[in-house]
Amino acid sequence: MKKILLLFIACISFTTITQAQHTDRSKFIKDSLDLYISRALTNWRVPGIAVCIVKDNKIVLVKGYGIKELGLLNNVDVNTLFMIGSNTKAFTATAIAMLQTNNKLSLDDKVTKYIPEFKLENKLAGQEATIRDLLCHRLGFQTFQGDFTFYNTNLTRTQVIEKLGQIKAVYPFRTKWGYTNAAFLTAGEIIPRVTGKPWEIYLKEAIFAPLGMTNTLALTKDMPKSLNRTVPHTLTDGRLTPIPYAQLDNLAPAGAISSSASDMSKWVLALLNNGKVGNRQVIPQAAIQATREPQDIVGSQYHLNGENNFQLYGLGWFIQDYSNHRLIMHDGGVSGYLSSVTLSPQDNLGIVILTNTDQNALSEALRWEILDAFFGKGYRDYSDAYLKNYKTKVVAEQLTDHKLRDSVVLNLHPSLPATAYTGKYVNSLYGNMTVTQGENNDLEIRFEHHPTMFAKLQPLGGNRFYVTFSDPTFGKAIFPFLVQNGKVTGVKVKVADFVEYGAYEFKKE
Repeated sequence: MKKILLLFIACISFTTITQAQHTDRSKFIKDSLDLYISRALTNWRVPGIAVCIVKDNKIVLVKGYGIKELGLLNNVDVNTLFMIGSNTKAFTATAIAMLQTNNKLSLDDKVTKYIPEFKLENKLAGQEATIRDLLCHRLGFQTFQGDFTFYNTNLTRTQVIEKLGQIKAVYPFRTKWGYTNAAFLTAGEIIPRVTGKPWEIYLKEAIFAPLGMTNTLALTKDMPKSLNRTVPHTLTDGRLTPIPYAQLDNLAPAGAISSSASDMSKWVLALLNNGKVGNRQVIPQAAIQATREPQDIVGSQYHLNGENNFQLYGLGWFIQDYSNHRLIMHDGGVSGYLSSVTLSPQDNLGIVILTNTDQNALSEALRWEILDAFFGKGYRDYSDAYLKNYKTKVVAEQLTDHKLRDSVVLNLHPSLPATAYTGKYVNSLYGNMTVTQGENNDLEIRFEHHPTMFAKLQPLGGNRFYVTFSDPTFGKAIFPFLVQNGKVTGVKVKVADFVEYGAYEFKKE
């Protein structure tokens, strides 16, 4: 839903610029793009990708490359579905802006007008928060805060909104931008309060069907039922492997949509044509403009060409300057998928890139490669430049992990008997987890709201354990148990930054 931000942040720190070749780029898309993508798929170990480019109200390219699932000769085509993660947010924001245009609500209405039970830990913030605040991430939360509790869990949408109200925000209300998926869920849940229709039904009727996006799915539960779909992949211990689909319908307005290159071309064409499809005004122009108005300062981003670009946030869109062009853009990431959507309205240019692995920066590199071609800039081979940085990062992570594994092999005994760590643990936000004893001194954790996931804990000596999650999306970590007077009182739980940056302290009952 959001997780490509991590790769993007890592990649923009890369300072070695591949020497630009100042050549005519006008024929790059037609003559060189297929070869470029084919080589990049191999280098990045991406099974499949779908790309769409529109320019001046026409489709320049819409094509699938690679395969839907590793090991199967089942090629991606223009109608093959990919999860688009946080590129869902632009659909949600646009749908709500359409309701404003139709005088059904105002973006500046307080959330409590439609969801009276809505509360935040900061009582005043809960009372004053508007729909606009939800859609531009300015409630005061840190980026991804609370997502371990919400992501791929069995909580309902109502429970997510209730638990959002229990999180203590890191920043004062409206002072900092912090990417908050549960806020977008809350915004999406205003739609049924206004229209009487669930978010997913309203989107289908108001946007998907009128645009002809006949293959697009609003809910993740429907993805496995589709005949023409990709399978999500990730890299685990250097091996590319298929993984289960994330179940995100409890956060659907933030990241549940699955779509294809063909369907996304219709979305992008409409957005670049002021909401029109032929002579039909499907999306009000005012609604589109409302989502593109800057609301927050995100920061500045260093680009491989040496530019230092500003980055703002509208409603469901990032807004960035690039070589005197104003880009409207967003990335999306969920388990096994990364996607990218970019608009340059002044150039009437749109780019969609969909991939079925969450371990690549190809969608990011390809975005800039295509933009540079249309903007007449020199060739830089962004894919190779990003790949070098990515490999350096992976090597460092593998070295750290190998050291931890070596420590596990030493069979270091914990400070206390294994049974001292077992039992029930509670976190006021997340809920419960249970630690049981496995073989030798190994421990296992089961989580209340992640019923299909478990974590294996192996001793590192003292009260520290090396942790691997059964779902590789949640990564690997070190869990330190807290001990007072010879008794275990709690444990600090940390999942991958891909899910949430902060740690959770669980207390032992």
